[in-house]
Amino acid sequence: MIDAMVNVNGEIKDSQTAVISVFDHGLLFGDGVYETLRTYNHRPFLLERHLDRLRASAQAINLPVSLTNETFRSRIDSTVRTVGTSAELYIRLLHTRGTGNLTYDPKACLEPTSIIIVKPHNENSADVLNDGIEIIVSKVLRNHQESVNPKIKSNNLLNNALAMQEALRSGAQEALMLNHRGELSECAQANFFLVRHGMALTPSVEAGLLEGVTRNFVFTLGALTGIPVRASILHDADLAEAEEMFITSTTREIVPVTKIGGRPVGTGQPGQITTALMAGFRQRANELSRE
Repeated sequence: MIDAMVNVNGEIKDSQTAVISVFDHGLLFGDGVYETLRTYNHRPFLLERHLDRLRASAQAINLPVSLTNETFRSRIDSTVRTVGTSAELYIRLLHTRGTGNLTYDPKACLEPTSIIIVKPHNENSADVLNDGIEIIVSKVLRNHQESVNPKIKSNNLLNNALAMQEALRSGAQEALMLNHRGELSECAQANFFLVRHGMALTPSVEAGLLEGVTRNFVFTLGALTGIPVRASILHDADLAEAEEMFITSTTREIVPVTKIGGRPVGTGQPGQITTALMAGFRQRANELSRE
């Protein structure tokens, strides 16, 4: 049983009774967009940035979003209040084309479907934070920008799922994908950073990736902590020269990568820069949640 509460078009139900139509185009075609958030001190973190990206993703697929930010916040808050836990929360916003006939014509759907899922958040384990994770370089290429552009946070996640399944089969916890030019892009569920000569480097958006909210927040952290953070075109060969690696995502914050494809990264333990950014992130997130 999933311990969650679900808000569908303003109506809140538990995870066992919440429903959408089997003719919803988000289910039939993956025709929709989404955002994932988490709370600190029971407040959604960087909500405005996530809503801005949701709207940008929706605009890219010509999907109308009539709900205001105030309405989104009100629905999130009301759903959060129904989850009976003192733990921090995971929040997933989904906005689909809505219910319509079996056709790709968007005119078949009269109203979009808005879904909010709220459940207890699973924090990183001590083992993950202290020892790091292993990743692989996936054989699955990231979507071409002229296909399903990775900058669109789309409900169509088969590309990511296939890469992640490859990682899981190999015993790794994440999959790093290349683009069609052989450049590093992003992981199946996270953005990617490597550290070289004291600088944290992450693939440029030109490589074709989702510009993660947490990824961008790391640039702010770098300025606050004095750690240089830069976007750059990176290749497979750059991995061998990395002194440290880490991934970033909303739910996992900053996670050290200590092994890639079966070989250790640097010393095989989380490095100084990764550790400093991890501590800085948690401190700044808690500060912002109290403002």
